[in-house]
Amino acid sequence: MRKYIFYSFLLFVTTVYSQVEVTTYTYAIKGMDTLQMDVYAPKKIKKTDSLPVMLWMHGGGFVGGNRNYPSEVKLAQLAAEKGYLGVSISYRLTRKGQLTGFGCDAPKAEKLSTFKSAALDFMDAAKFIFDNKALLGADVTKIIAGGSSAGAEGMLNAVYMREYFIEDLKKYEQVKFAGVFSLAGAMVNADYVTPANAVPSVFFHGTADNLVPFASAAHHKCKPEKKGYLILDGSSVIVDKLSALEMPFYFHKVIGGKHELSSIPFDQLDEVFNFFNQTLYRREVVQTVKIIRKTS
Repeated sequence: MRKYIFYSFLLFVTTVYSQVEVTTYTYAIKGMDTLQMDVYAPKKIKKTDSLPVMLWMHGGGFVGGNRNYPSEVKLAQLAAEKGYLGVSISYRLTRKGQLTGFGCDAPKAEKLSTFKSAALDFMDAAKFIFDNKALLGADVTKIIAGGSSAGAEGMLNAVYMREYFIEDLKKYEQVKFAGVFSLAGAMVNADYVTPANAVPSVFFHGTADNLVPFASAAHHKCKPEKKGYLILDGSSVIVDKLSALEMPFYFHKVIGGKHELSSIPFDQLDEVFNFFNQTLYRREVVQTVKIIRKTS
């Protein structure tokens, strides 16, 4: 598999629920990091099946988090129960062990480098799925890119800013995304959202998020004099771009909500999957803004 080393001893299958099983693959090895993905699939999947994919990047501020956290596992299992391949990935946590963390003391250049590493890892995971679509039973025309918090930042930069972050674009020219599912995410510059890369997108975000900007603002609300001062475009700005392009979106906006909107909204996943059924399969143009006011 060329640069993607696939070890048989890193592959295992276990039954998670009665109707879902999970298989672990190594999708890339980068320095000391062995990057893996867990693929949750309906247990009765046939060799000829080709299923849509929910490719998920966990949060954790690029210092922590895990693809095996209970919330990530539950999301992937639910996706499989709905007829998807639920794929939860690990990626390089480049701020782990750094004294400056990922806040206002982390220099802007290092933040951009972190975003680049995460975007590359996400693209490599997507490329692994494309290269192994027959083995996995994946419909690579229907890959939904998803992520929470830091994972949403890495994912959004991969989907909408690959030209900015990735040097070897030819390597990924066959990798396409069909949708986005972002929880409290942002990207470096929403001007990179164009008719060529815009896809049906779901966003959950709070207007008072103190870590990841809801609109266009400084990351972690850093002051201009801080090394970590970096303006990011959050969900509101991205939605405005998609609206202007007449692209489908579902925007769950919580007035007064903070970074808790990065949590996976399990009680609203039916609406999320219904949105993707409408837009990916029935090709409907649906633009929904759901406004909630935080009461406590």
